[in-house]
Amino acid sequence: MEIPSKYLATQAEEKWYSYWLKHKLFKSEPDEREPFTIVIPPPNVTGVLHMGHIMNNTIQDILIRRARMQGKNACWVPGTDHASIATEAKVVNKLAAEGIDKKSLTREKFLEHAWEWTHKHGGIILEQLKKLGASCDWDRTKFTLDEDLYQSVIKVFIDLYNKGLIYRGVRMVNWDPKALTAVSDEEVEYKEEKSKLYYVRYQLKDSQDFITIATTRPETILGDTAVCVHPEDERYTHLKGAKVIVPLVNREVPLIFDEYVDKEFGTGALKITPSHDENDYILGQKHNLPSIDIFNDNGTMSQAAELYIGKDRFDVRKLITKDLESAGNLVKIEEYNNKVGYSQRSQVVIEPKLSMQWFLKMSELVKPALENVENDTIKFSPERFKNTYRHWMSNVRDWNISRQLWWGQRIPAFYLPESNDFVVAETIEEASILAKEKTGKLNLTAEDLRQDEDVLDTWFSSWLWPISVFNGINEPKNKDVSYYYPTNVLVTGHDIIFFWVARMIIAGYEYEGTYPFKDVYFTGMVRDDLGRKMSKQLGNSPDPLDLIAQYGADAVRTGMMFCSPAGGDLLYNDSLPEQGRNFGSKIWNAFRLVKNWEIDATISQPEASKIAIEWFENKLNEVLTLMDKQYDDFRLSEALMSIYRLFWDDFSSWYLETIKPAYLQPIDKKTYDQTLVFFEKLMKILHPFMPFITEEIWQLIAERNEGESIMISEMPKSENFDQQQIDEFEDVKNTISEIRRIRKEKNIAFKESLEVFVKTTNGNYCSKYDSVIIKSVNLSALTQTTEKVDNAISFIVKNNEFYVALGNLLNVEEEIEKLEAELKYTEGSLEIVMKKLSNERFVSSAPAKVIELERKKQADAETKISTLIQRIKELKGEA
Repeated sequence: MEIPSKYLATQAEEKWYSYWLKHKLFKSEPDEREPFTIVIPPPNVTGVLHMGHIMNNTIQDILIRRARMQGKNACWVPGTDHASIATEAKVVNKLAAEGIDKKSLTREKFLEHAWEWTHKHGGIILEQLKKLGASCDWDRTKFTLDEDLYQSVIKVFIDLYNKGLIYRGVRMVNWDPKALTAVSDEEVEYKEEKSKLYYVRYQLKDSQDFITIATTRPETILGDTAVCVHPEDERYTHLKGAKVIVPLVNREVPLIFDEYVDKEFGTGALKITPSHDENDYILGQKHNLPSIDIFNDNGTMSQAAELYIGKDRFDVRKLITKDLESAGNLVKIEEYNNKVGYSQRSQVVIEPKLSMQWFLKMSELVKPALENVENDTIKFSPERFKNTYRHWMSNVRDWNISRQLWWGQRIPAFYLPESNDFVVAETIEEASILAKEKTGKLNLTAEDLRQDEDVLDTWFSSWLWPISVFNGINEPKNKDVSYYYPTNVLVTGHDIIFFWVARMIIAGYEYEGTYPFKDVYFTGMVRDDLGRKMSKQLGNSPDPLDLIAQYGADAVRTGMMFCSPAGGDLLYNDSLPEQGRNFGSKIWNAFRLVKNWEIDATISQPEASKIAIEWFENKLNEVLTLMDKQYDDFRLSEALMSIYRLFWDDFSSWYLETIKPAYLQPIDKKTYDQTLVFFEKLMKILHPFMPFITEEIWQLIAERNEGESIMISEMPKSENFDQQQIDEFEDVKNTISEIRRIRKEKNIAFKESLEVFVKTTNGNYCSKYDSVIIKSVNLSALTQTTEKVDNAISFIVKNNEFYVALGNLLNVEEEIEKLEAELKYTEGSLEIVMKKLSNERFVSSAPAKVIELERKKQADAETKISTLIQRIKELKGEA
């Protein structure tokens, strides 16, 4: 079969992905095998592939493909998230561009537009993942608003409500004035900003005296209902019972005393605005203060503000500053650095706001979720994220689960006629039955009830994802959930450890009685090579599909994995996929080299080939053992580098160079057959990282039946290996490299054979590998000697001194200079070792193996120094 000169990535990717789909090789159904399950972190339904997705999904695919080749029933469940805030914002913007205001539409009509948008733009990202080679079971694709998943969310809400864990009440929430909804504490990003601190004086009632407060938000003065000072602050103790006048609106408010106030901050006096500051709200509750909501939902001033009605809050900050100054109330303004909360979704400044919301009590729910991460029932990689998790779970607050949106799972609460009282039920029919029971009014109908307008937080659906994708809420203990749950690994970004990871663990223990996944692999963030976060605004985020088209999917996958330590950020530049492409070219060219050799079944196997096969078999098993440990520890970048070096260095540079036949000569069949066995094993080990090129080569190595694939072949297992032979062959490599260096320095062509002598001081030279050395560097002879060799360049490998006979080509002065430089370097190395070994603390605390290694370094260096000194003396004629 003719092997093309170049690997054509695009053609191979289209061919083999279609082949895998045609033969349903990603398909999983429960059977007698051990399951290996991953659920994809569902991207936004209308999202498109970015570099973070590439890294995250490459990692998942590596794990799932390896498990599949280990004989496990690998199930990778794909899906998308309805992303209530983001998707609704896109639909609202699209309607606005068409001249349609959301407020002019009924809920039902708006949802028609939302579904139309979702059907048009949704699922694109899943199709893009196929270009990457993602081996998901596409028949299992889920969407968080699918009917069964929707129903799961409603059932859980009702269950938690009936358990007394969900309640409704007015609380201070984080209000997003752009998205017009509350968001959770975890969805607020705090940014350090240069602000201003405004000092404003409030006149005491019936007095010419003033009390001065400091605030970063002078616009909220219009909602003040008290001024607060510390009860032990001597500046104010004489004012107990006093009232102060709020500037501009001339509202009388009490001066209250509370230990909450920091006497040292500012003037020691605080303005209290219960409707627009969380701490003020707590003080307001404690001191029975009224609350005045001065903001409309969109961040403009409300009627209750009395002034600046309808104007934006930040415009009012400028206006009120001028007016306070004109009124004589502004004392001074200072520069001030503080942290300002922004909505993670809309990137507008959050407004603390009193609002009627639904909450989930968290204090009891979190306990098993915290305990089982602490005790490593669930393992985090890297482990340091346990600290982040512990801090959040130990300080968890009740979860605000309602959102003032229409796109999402509507809260199943139904209000009684002309009342804020309600019943909770799955359907309006069930609600009407409960309403009759609650009120005793048997003539109540479904039409009399009014369903809550809010939807549930998107995370309230995705926290059920590992269970709901297997329909475990609607049909507990069904075949799928019993087989696939708990899943094996979650691969996700550490930025959603609270939003999603923690909450899935909570839901897992609440609804399945166990963890949702055994391991969590936290990825870092993909940044540019300057360390900046990738974004469209900066123009530093390449289109992954363009990269795949340019370099090939395997190249992009390996490029992302070359330097992706768990939890560590990846600094991306185009040299990474280029390195991946170069690796693919190396693999392809090595395969072409081997397949183009002529085979002669009549010739015997050379000794050098026999030894090379023995060595590479051992080396292969050593690397397989190492990779198993790296996989277990989720050090996937290191695993890739292990097989990369094995193929590029050991297989291509050493094994193939050792066994390749002379120019235009055939290779023996025994060596050729074993080389193809090695090549097939290497392709299998590489397959999880580079699925397309490995499938292409595997199909070309031998005749295959229709439906056969490398992805369902057996992954090579590590076997026992001879470490001594691996170590001995390293000495052989060093010997060959030194002789090659001498050839290059002396400009001696390879076709000119050399004569080499080896002098050993303690008889430990192993001649077993002479045939490899002789072939690799074209020696006429490799002879052991006990005497010095004249007119020769020498070098030392371990305790053996090699002489390359050069006759009159030897420059004695150059050789002495080189040996003296090597002597100086070796003496420096010995000095470092001796410092370590003379350090009592090091010797007493270091492991025995480390001490043993340092003593071996000492012995080797001392022997080498002695040999070098002797050789220098010989060349100087002093011996």
